[in-house]
Amino acid sequence: MLIRAIIQTVVMQAVIGALLLGAGGDWLWPQAWAFLGETGVLSLCISVWLARRDPELLKARLTSPFEANQRVFDRAVIIVIGPLYLAWLVVIGLDAERFQWSAAPLAAQILGAALVGLGMVLGWESFRQNSFAAPQVRIQAERGQHVIDTGLYRYIRHPMYAGAALYFIGAPLVMGSLWGLIGSAALTFGIAVRALGEEAVLKADLPGYADYMVKTPWRIVPGIW
Repeated sequence: MLIRAIIQTVVMQAVIGALLLGAGGDWLWPQAWAFLGETGVLSLCISVWLARRDPELLKARLTSPFEANQRVFDRAVIIVIGPLYLAWLVVIGLDAERFQWSAAPLAAQILGAALVGLGMVLGWESFRQNSFAAPQVRIQAERGQHVIDTGLYRYIRHPMYAGAALYFIGAPLVMGSLWGLIGSAALTFGIAVRALGEEAVLKADLPGYADYMVKTPWRIVPGIW
């Protein structure tokens, strides 16, 4: 599974790199390479950690985003978010490098790199605390899924989505694109919609989740939502 995870990571990074660098028109674009290096190294570290500590979760994470017992709303959200993410990468390349419609200062680029790293570490920590963090919204009865209410889950119900939101904000910044933040907002809205649908499923079908929602009222941003 680790070899498969490494291959999948390399292929994904190659696709992301081709979209960014191709749209940017500069295969030596340093900010894009910095982003690819940061996300690639962290992705590989997460895969190695999962292979050693939670191979069942790694196996689940390597499956298709579409499953037979997956809810219809979740399929629809993924179908929308997937192409939107790819288009967002193209816009970042066109904006930051090819046409330079906008420019983020160095401080913003450094902040963006920090947000991307923090977002991926939050995702990693979510995997460490929640072995049921599959890529599809479904009840994993075969694995004895139960409510996770410790660690980060004591404070927000969706720490992995919080990490994704930080990644979406940080990525265009690290590459110097301000127009890319529009796509960041759209992608963050998409994961917020998915969080609402996921909670409806868990509240209906996972014992104890309704009580957990009362105990932990915040979904992604403590004190706000």
